[in-house]
Amino acid sequence: MNDVALPKAFLSRPIAHRGLHDLSKGSAENSRAAIKAAIAHGFGIEIDLQLAADGAAMVFHDYALDRLTGETGSLKERTRSELSRVRLRGTDETVPDLPEVLALVAGRVPLLIELKDQDGALGENIGALEAAVTEDLAGYKGPVAVMSFNPHSTAAMMALAPDLPRGLVTDSFTKGDWTPQPQRADALDRIEDFDRVGACFISHNRRFLDMPAVADLKARDVPILCWTVRSPAEEAAARRVADNITFEGYFPDASA
Repeated sequence: MNDVALPKAFLSRPIAHRGLHDLSKGSAENSRAAIKAAIAHGFGIEIDLQLAADGAAMVFHDYALDRLTGETGSLKERTRSELSRVRLRGTDETVPDLPEVLALVAGRVPLLIELKDQDGALGENIGALEAAVTEDLAGYKGPVAVMSFNPHSTAAMMALAPDLPRGLVTDSFTKGDWTPQPQRADALDRIEDFDRVGACFISHNRRFLDMPAVADLKARDVPILCWTVRSPAEEAAARRVADNITFEGYFPDASA
């Protein structure tokens, strides 16, 4: 296992998926309001990062703006300044960047950062987002970890920030809905890249926690996080294997 360990804070409280978002209350996913709400309730926070046209790390899940804003087209075609004027649908907020979110969290709760795959097929065409994240996190005080579906992204973070805890977002690439790199589906299911990229945890699809590769890592005392839990029943099932959950749509016990 990698010498860098996942801070214990990531196992002591549930992690709010894209912040504690609730559009009925004007709080969109990955918004400042969702992040503040998670902090107020004592939850950890998971956020997603995409790369802006000028190399800024933006806190946003989708590649396209259409679902979450009133704009159309790719986020990567807009600069940080332009995105700071793009309003999140159903709110009075605009798209935040990573430095803003780091200042909001300020080490008060664990922050789990997913770097979205910039290659589009879990390939090697990455690097700019990883460099931006490394720069933004320099000097940050508090429990933070990075992860990605793309093993090349996690490997890049190992090279750029070797002391930063890093992991893999994992799934069943043979039973799930995946199409990127079908020729590597079996290897990805076996989580073969774990040691190569210096990972110290995984965040796995809660529907496939019974996979042999997950059991093998758990036997090695690798922390197992999971996504995305949406009810107490799903949480109870997930916790039979997972050390912690990423959740949305309900309120788990903050001290679980």
